[in-house]
This record gives sequence, structure tokens and C-alpha cells, in this order.
Amino acid sequence: MGFELDITDRKILEVLQKNGRITNAELSEQVNLSASSCHRRIARLEQEGIIRDYVALVDHRAIGRMTTVFVEISLSGQADEVLQAFEQAVKRVPDVLECHLMAGSADYLLKVVARDSEDFARVHREYLARLPGVSKMQSSFALKNVFSTTALPI
Repeated sequence: MGFELDITDRKILEVLQKNGRITNAELSEQVNLSASSCHRRIARLEQEGIIRDYVALVDHRAIGRMTTVFVEISLSGQADEVLQAFEQAVKRVPDVLECHLMAGSADYLLKVVARDSEDFARVHREYLARLPGVSKMQSSFALKNVFSTTALPI
């Protein structure tokens, strides 16, 4: 990071993580800055890559994606070409929300959303079973989402 976040930058980030559609005037009022100073700070945070994007968070239940499955993947090897081939292929699976390279018993952990267990079976058959370099897969179905947030502690 090219600069340190001060308390005002942190306040701006906290507010924007909760409400990305807030107007600059409302935001500047909440963080006690002039609108022009607030706008400049946001532009700098965007330029530095601290604010990466603005998105709409869609409720997965509202669109019929009721099932969350965590899939542990072990690969046949650790060579760069095996890892790269897997990573490029998994990025193209539309039902995968997250993919993490792991330390521990599995090489990767995927977060997959599906309509139900039958839909997950389809995702498994059409996509996951065809991923390159996979030697073992273990799926765990989430029973309940106890807590979830996109807001990072600032």
C-alpha cells in the first residue's frame, strides 16, 4: 500500500461497505468532511486499489440458490502447470463463488451455490468432475448460514 489509512479514510470505508450507493453529500456529512474532500479521498482509495469495485449483493435464496456446498479438492500434483490448469478451469465454473488455495489436507476449497442437492449433482457431473488434475474431492453441505458479511474490519 502506498500510504497509510487515516481515521477519516477508515470511516469512509466503513460507511461505503455498508452502503455503496450512498451519495457523496451524505457520505461527507457522515464522516465530517466537505463534499469535495470526500470525493478526492474516494478517488485516491479507488486509485490505490483499496476500493476495488462497487457491486450489488444478491440474496442467493431470493434467486433460488438454497444450497451452499464447500468442496475440498486434492490435486494429483503440485507442479505449477497442474495448479495453473486447475485455477484457470475453475474460474469458468459459474456456480463456484470462491476458490481458495489451501495449506493442509486439501489443495483447494471451493464455495459452490446450487438450487438443491440434485442441482449440485449436476454441477459436480458437468463441471467439478471434469476439472483438470483432480485426484480427490470431498463435499460438505452447509446446513445453515449462521453469519455472513462482506464488510472487512477497518
